[in-house]
Amino acid sequence: RSNFKLKGFFTWVVFIPMVFGGGLVSTYNIYTSVLGLKDSIWVLILPMAVSSFHVVICKTFFKTTIPQSILESAEIDGASQFRIYFQMVLPISKPLLATIGLLLTFGYWNDWWLSLMYIDNKKLYSLQAVLMSVERNIEFLANNADSLSVSAAEYAMKMPKEPMRMAMAVVIVIPIACAYPFFQKYFVTGLTVGSVKE
Repeated sequence: RSNFKLKGFFTWVVFIPMVFGGGLVSTYNIYTSVLGLKDSIWVLILPMAVSSFHVVICKTFFKTTIPQSILESAEIDGASQFRIYFQMVLPISKPLLATIGLLLTFGYWNDWWLSLMYIDNKKLYSLQAVLMSVERNIEFLANNADSLSVSAAEYAMKMPKEPMRMAMAVVIVIPIACAYPFFQKYFVTGLTVGSVKE
């Protein structure tokens, strides 16, 4: 809201983490010691659930797209803040939700770092982390074929390195390629919102 008194303060609260990160040691201690999320599914979900970049996108969208006069007329008619938000603002915000949904889909699908960092139980690994460990094992066997026995060395030399990478690329791309058409209509609208003012 343009008349919100603390909007400048909250803008800085959101903006500062975008520029200055907490660092790997501090975030690791918070997730494992303070929050106790190590080796749980929540450590794969919560760190990427809210992003300062997404908050800035939301702020820009709401400021440039939703007319203040509509919100004021709803207030005059006696609608509560929650009713205004859920019945008026959210239906107008489909391009915003699709844009953030697509960005989060890409982020969660491509993430392998959180699994390798915080997960010990391999049953909880994300698909990307599993594929990364498979690729590392194949490279290790291929690079250390000399130190293995003769039969193992021959086996390691015959292991497919490049075909394996190509197969992994297909596995990685297909779900995103299937998800994109559902977001495309709103995603393109969300990108162009606010670019031209009539």
